[in-house]
Amino acid sequence: MSEPKKGARRPLAYKNESFLDSSDARILRILSEYLEPLAHFRREKVRDTVVFFGSARIREEGPMSEYYQDARRLAGLLTQWSDSLPNSPRRFVVTSGGGPGIMEAANRGAQEAGGKTIGLNIGLPFEQWPNPYITPELSFEFHYFFMRKFWFAYLAKALVVFPGGFGTLDELAELLTLAQTRKLMKKIVIVLYGRKFWNEVLNLDALVRHGMIGPEDLQLFDFADDPETACRLLQEGLTKYYLQPDSPLPAQEETVPAIAKSRV
Repeated sequence: MSEPKKGARRPLAYKNESFLDSSDARILRILSEYLEPLAHFRREKVRDTVVFFGSARIREEGPMSEYYQDARRLAGLLTQWSDSLPNSPRRFVVTSGGGPGIMEAANRGAQEAGGKTIGLNIGLPFEQWPNPYITPELSFEFHYFFMRKFWFAYLAKALVVFPGGFGTLDELAELLTLAQTRKLMKKIVIVLYGRKFWNEVLNLDALVRHGMIGPEDLQLFDFADDPETACRLLQEGLTKYYLQPDSPLPAQEETVPAIAKSRV
């Protein structure tokens, strides 16, 4: 950090860019990645989300492109259903990591259905640029992976996981761990999309057999192989836990602040 010349005024701390970029101000940068999205979600009256995870490498044309089309259709179906709910602005907003591939497909399908859609992008030296289908006022760029993951978990009422690589596995494992250990005071409906892919990549039965997870942990999620089945599972779970008058979970009358009850 450069020091001011003798007799010169030192800049206000919150306007001192060299200080804000320093290691001493890291906590301020972390807080800004909490407070800035929070302000936008409040302004846009976003109550909760359905998060789509999946590979950035699956494109509209090419290997495994059927998953792109399925994510696009599912996001559209879900958005149409969500927007039809009575007295329910900005419920279950389709959210992605904001990049290409499955993320783009989800944002695209929601936009085409006339809904708002969120992108939680991460600054990377390669691959990750915001896709053009995110609602502009709900497009965010994060430096810290853990703050981005916080916003995935904090607002999510449901999760759809399409085939993906390390990033998708990391995000899936974290949300499953939070659900398994009951670190969430809410129910997250989890759908793994593409049973054949996931059964090949994850040998969950072996984890049960070796005692690494309990048989009941396999009830934390469902499988789906087509958009209509996935949409039905999401609608049934979200209705049961969040829309019925006798829902086992407390109703939320506010927007984002109400989710402060979550332990995430």
